Amino acid sequence: MLFEMQPPFTTFMSVESTRAYIDNLYSSDPEKCLTSIVCIKNSVIGSNRQKESVIAQGIVPRLLQLLQDRNTKSMLRIEAAITVGSLAKGTNEHVEILINSGTIQLLLNTLEENEPQLIDACLSCLRTLSQSDSPQNKIDVKRLHKLLTFAGPGESLRRQACVASIMGSACKTPVEQNELCAMGAPNLLAALLSVQNSSVRIPVLACLASMCWNNQNVANMVANTTYKDVKVSSILATLIGRDRPIEMQLEAARCLTNLHRAGAISSNDPIITYRTLPCLVRLCQTEHSEGNRASAANTLAYLTEVDSDLQQVAAISNQLVSALVNLLSCRSVAARQAAFRAFASLAANDEDIRKRIIDTKCLMDSVLEGLDDENEDIRLAAVRCLHSLSRSVQQLRTTFQDHSVWRPLMALLTGCPSTELLTAASSALCNLLLEFSPAKEPMLQQGVVQLLATLTIRPEPSLRLNGVWALMNLAFQAEQRVKSQILTALGTDQIFRLLADSDTRVLMKTLGLLRNLVSPRTHTDTMMSLHGPQVMQGVVLVLEGPHSPEVKEQALCILGNIADGEKAREHIMSNEDVLKKLIDYMTHPAPCLQEASVFCINNLSRLGEPGSLERQTRLKEMGVVNILQQLLSTSDTVLYNRVKTALTQFTDV
Repeated sequence: MLFEMQPPFTTFMSVESTRAYIDNLYSSDPEKCLTSIVCIKNSVIGSNRQKESVIAQGIVPRLLQLLQDRNTKSMLRIEAAITVGSLAKGTNEHVEILINSGTIQLLLNTLEENEPQLIDACLSCLRTLSQSDSPQNKIDVKRLHKLLTFAGPGESLRRQACVASIMGSACKTPVEQNELCAMGAPNLLAALLSVQNSSVRIPVLACLASMCWNNQNVANMVANTTYKDVKVSSILATLIGRDRPIEMQLEAARCLTNLHRAGAISSNDPIITYRTLPCLVRLCQTEHSEGNRASAANTLAYLTEVDSDLQQVAAISNQLVSALVNLLSCRSVAARQAAFRAFASLAANDEDIRKRIIDTKCLMDSVLEGLDDENEDIRLAAVRCLHSLSRSVQQLRTTFQDHSVWRPLMALLTGCPSTELLTAASSALCNLLLEFSPAKEPMLQQGVVQLLATLTIRPEPSLRLNGVWALMNLAFQAEQRVKSQILTALGTDQIFRLLADSDTRVLMKTLGLLRNLVSPRTHTDTMMSLHGPQVMQGVVLVLEGPHSPEVKEQALCILGNIADGEKAREHIMSNEDVLKKLIDYMTHPAPCLQEASVFCINNLSRLGEPGSLERQTRLKEMGVVNILQQLLSTSDTVLYNRVKTALTQFTDV
């Protein structure tokens, strides 16, 4: 007959069936209370269900009360802290209940005491809470000054590791990074890098990476901090060698990457080119675990994101492209997301790299699958990858057309995505609507104009920008019907709103859109006959506004296009105010405005066209010829050539 041995009661029996032990938690007898805590502690270890039960029975306030009471026996307080630390390893909901109960503040206060074991238990609990995914797990960085004292020379490895982990989680914003730096954290962390123990070094590296993230001042300070006359950057370079634990290599490479991206180490520094980049490429290979490969690919994506030289070196390194394609076949979201991110960075600038990536077997199929993935993080990463690949003129005409990439992209845009996903998808759409893209016509048939017009009224500047940018691309050398469709979808009022947009990028693209709408010359007269007063009003609005010369130059270029139209130019000649503005800009200090205004004058006065003599006479009376003759003394070659060309139009000069 088979039988099972009854397990020790205090270790395995469920909390629900131990009401007596729950009651004893509130006993004034310290021994009964201690026994109860130990029972609860043992029951919740490794079981979220048990944690849920304990929290549901309202035990947390009692545990915190015991932890807070300095008159309670030390062992009781220590066991209470350990039990709270175990509860903190549960779900995000469990963590939020603990945080909302004031646990972090209580633990920080307890660190002011002098009981070593209690401090150890509190530090461990703080580390667990700080590393949770809960958005409420923030620890006030100003309270970390006391923590630094627990990580100095002579302190235990456990304490040093805990402090480094807590600090790393507490410095996410520039203010927090700066405050931690001002406390002397770089010197302390540099010293801890010399500790010959991975459990300390790895959280120290993670903390340094967090401190340097997108913060040039802190990054410079960290990079130049020395320990025993060796710079931190040099110490880090020794920690990415093959002989180091993989996790240590990953964190050291991430730290060096963040130092580089923050401007503390240049891209051509051998530490980046010959140590960090090869390390990350090596860790992307298939012999490593899926999680480590994903981490390496993510860091590699950030390292190479904006530097074309690093992109080229990475792309030809150690079969990286095939390793990343293999990563796309992994089941985890993190792995596929990281692979797409890496491809997006590698393909950001170089046409040859884009071709190599796209020609890789099954790559485009994986991208299309990613666009339709149920996980939004995957969809976002796939869209950004597609955006980089879509910068290729050749691929827009071939591979993208073969795979009808525009279909899933349009489906994403019309499927109520998040703002971040909508921004990325509309960025890719801008490229698919370029003049040479075969996707333009089918997208027009699917209502892309109205979709883009809707983006221009969004409150987010990035979406307004993408909407106008895509319409500008669509309008370039487009048929008259498409241009009319754009103007109808936008409407005059919205165009004026865009011309008054607080984001200069939106304003510039709107001016680019107007310029494309009134050109080439064969369309100028038609567009101005239909919308002339509105276009002129918009141009004047910009010329009279407090804008930079670069912005006003675009407005003058629109006038230059209008001046090229046989009938359209009358919108300028009949407007005394606009003519005076043109003449004023001929003597403006900004060369770009002089060049644009002279270009417009040249078009207005062009010989051999109907009414040219009358226009020349009018311009002479307003002093244009005299100004042109004065401008012949300019040292600006472009301006000089335009002035000379304009003067040849006037018959008696």
